[in-house]
Amino acid sequence: MSALDIHFNISERKILLRVIDLGVVFFTLMLVSSYFDFDYFTISSKNWMWVGVLGLYLMVFGTIFEIYDIQGSAMLHRVIPNVGITVSVTVLFYLLTPFLTPLLPSNRMQILYFFFSILLPILLWRVFYLMVVTRPRFYRRVLLVGEVDQMEQIVTAFRKADPNFYIVGIINSAGNHKEASRYGGVSEFGVSDLSRLVNEKKVTEIVVSAYNADHITPELYQGLIGLLEKGVSIREYSQVFEEMVHRIPVHYVGKDFYRYFPFSRSNRNKFYLFFHSLFDWFISVIGLFVGFCLLPLILIGNVFGNRGSLFYRQERVGQNGKTFQILKFRTMVKDAEASGAQMASKDDVRITSFGKFLRRSRLDEFPQFWNVLKGDMSLIGPRPERPIFVQDLSQVIPFYETRHVIKPGLTGWAQVKVRYGETVEDSLLKLQYDLYYIKHRSFFLDANILVKTLSTIIFYRGQ
Repeated sequence: MSALDIHFNISERKILLRVIDLGVVFFTLMLVSSYFDFDYFTISSKNWMWVGVLGLYLMVFGTIFEIYDIQGSAMLHRVIPNVGITVSVTVLFYLLTPFLTPLLPSNRMQILYFFFSILLPILLWRVFYLMVVTRPRFYRRVLLVGEVDQMEQIVTAFRKADPNFYIVGIINSAGNHKEASRYGGVSEFGVSDLSRLVNEKKVTEIVVSAYNADHITPELYQGLIGLLEKGVSIREYSQVFEEMVHRIPVHYVGKDFYRYFPFSRSNRNKFYLFFHSLFDWFISVIGLFVGFCLLPLILIGNVFGNRGSLFYRQERVGQNGKTFQILKFRTMVKDAEASGAQMASKDDVRITSFGKFLRRSRLDEFPQFWNVLKGDMSLIGPRPERPIFVQDLSQVIPFYETRHVIKPGLTGWAQVKVRYGETVEDSLLKLQYDLYYIKHRSFFLDANILVKTLSTIIFYRGQ
């Protein structure tokens, strides 16, 4: 491996983007302020609060406007507008918080210099990232080893999650069929080709996908041991899958399910649970107040757009399977389920014109702050589903009812990662994200979900 053969995983690239964004911005501001003798945005230890606020704004708004999305960061047509709006909002908030940042300068040209001192270095660095870091030299060259039953799904998931995750081939532990078309063009090889492929393809990592340990033959086992001793990274598929796509591979979980669901750590942390509940109460009070202020406008829209009752109640399944009545602003026509219960779809004809606006803006969810205040729901958690759908989905999706070990949420990890849930396959995908949240719930993940929820609202992606 040459000195330039550096391979970054998703987390490392996200950290790289954030660190260098801050680095190039602060370095440019120091140069500009020293050259023009502008005190307004001098970066030094004396004004550490200004520096911290600017960095915080840049990170938060960068996450909201998706400049740290790995897929988006690899496409120039998304990078330029996203960076532009991120810098614009960052500078605007920086100017409007004088208690935490310097007072407005007397020379207004300094504001323009300040804006371009942030915008230009980030854009230049991102162009360099596109031209260098996203090139094949920096790909993670991966060899998949194991059973082929789930290989097509594995290949698809990895490709969507990380554009720099290049799968060089598949070692079939049960044979050598070489049916490349089954796996999106990835060739299949036999166990005897293992060492040769690692050397010829310059493999940086081997991912073992063996649902049944008996399928790891003695020949394959010895080959993997030999490569491990030579320093080749060998990891289990479920570990890599969870790390890359941030969801639990439910379809891969068998009798050893307890390995995948260590929920006790997150759900017995009294410090976290106390502040989680306190935050729920605080935000729900604010949410109800904002909803009350918006109520006159929603009433007018409901009169002309919905022509019926304003509120809508529906039975949902909560924590430990206990049902409760969820409260929402009505978004569908009267008697929308005269023919029986059915899931809402993307272009559901039952949704009124005003109802579409309420859903996309997420205003229809505001009454649910009352459910949060009552304790039926939390601000963050799996979305509560109707009992009839829970019963049906539990029959076809393993571990579906596991999502009820915590309170359902107004927003959640699945809601910010998946837009619609019209089919069983969609419900399976959402379940994987819900279980990931239950397993990894923390202050940081909760904050991440809240920021991504703001991004969903701003980009009008509501359901």
